[in-house]
Amino acid sequence: MNLAGKHLLLGLTGSIACYKSAELTRLLTQAGATVQVTMTESAAQFITPITMQALSGHPVYISQYDARIDNNMPHIALSRRADAIVIAPASADFIAKLATGLCDDLLSTLAIARDCPLLIVPAMNRQMWQNSATQRNVVQLRCDDIIVLDPDAGSQACGEIGNGRMLEPQAIYEAIIALLHPKKLSGKRILITAGATFEPIDPVRGITNRSSGKMGFALARAAAQAGGRVHLIAGLVELATPWGVSRENIQTAQQMYNSVMATIADIDIFIAVAAVGDWRAAQVSEHKLKKAAGQPLPPLHFVENPDILASVAALPTPPYCVGFAAESSELSINGEAKRRRKNVPLLIGNLGPKTFGKDGNEVVLFDKTGSTPLPLADKQSLARTLVDEIAQRVLGNTLHDPGAMHQLSDC
Repeated sequence: MNLAGKHLLLGLTGSIACYKSAELTRLLTQAGATVQVTMTESAAQFITPITMQALSGHPVYISQYDARIDNNMPHIALSRRADAIVIAPASADFIAKLATGLCDDLLSTLAIARDCPLLIVPAMNRQMWQNSATQRNVVQLRCDDIIVLDPDAGSQACGEIGNGRMLEPQAIYEAIIALLHPKKLSGKRILITAGATFEPIDPVRGITNRSSGKMGFALARAAAQAGGRVHLIAGLVELATPWGVSRENIQTAQQMYNSVMATIADIDIFIAVAAVGDWRAAQVSEHKLKKAAGQPLPPLHFVENPDILASVAALPTPPYCVGFAAESSELSINGEAKRRRKNVPLLIGNLGPKTFGKDGNEVVLFDKTGSTPLPLADKQSLARTLVDEIAQRVLGNTLHDPGAMHQLSDC
């Protein structure tokens, strides 16, 4: 229940993209939010108030003179109840109204009278979006501390192709969660590795492991929601990139090492979640290795891959380093030993065979004070807990480390 207890005001303006707002309403209510829908008269030409009332479970308001509000001031009464106002879709006309402060209907008046965050999700023809007037208005909205999400590119209802499509409901949903989530890592630059690496032996074979990347991706999502600027380096995974996260795909451990070291100089927090292969073939065969009856197996020689986490921790001015240890037994012993060996302030250990590919995880935190077990939880809930734990340690360090305080002020 990512939005349990939250009250959202969802505004719809005239656009064919109103059909996406129906799915967005369903996502928000399933996440525990109370959704109050307000529509312009133009929006009602594209989707009926009855549809939005059925999905939200609340009456839909259109007129600024609605007698159902006790004091007949819906622009005040409705806006004061909201934790956030989301306009999706927002037409070029409505964006122009907000940029100039015009309010001639209920939704625009609500937006001007608000005392909560306002999120705008544009939807329009590509030429309308690119028009200098629209771009000028968007700049003005952002200067006024209104959050404007850039639209998608792709095919449009008019048959043209380009920027202007309203974002998909899932992306808007993620942006709303991020908007309302406490910003415990605000401005922090965070690098996360996730997933399995793959070490080729020949063109069709290789060595990998069972990591799904789910824990690393959940951490990337939680860190971005907490205000971090997150870059994700992903191995072999089939997961969608979390909202607000930049992503880079690699295959081998050496490629992951190279990418990490090329990025690490500007990073405040490094979280090494990836299940990195310890060894690789000394020489990759150019052709598929063949087997033949009566012939000995072809010899395979291995060399050690670079230790990414230890290399980062050994830098002259390392970021705050968080390691992960996937053990098969004796977690309490092996986890602390690995933390000391890698020389990192925090290591998160689990029993890999119990969590690989699954949606739940049970971990133990190892730091200089000892070990702290965390109960079994779904990986996204656990990720939020881990982000809180990391934030407490990072912000705690800034209270005693003048250099760290300077680093925080620079973010």
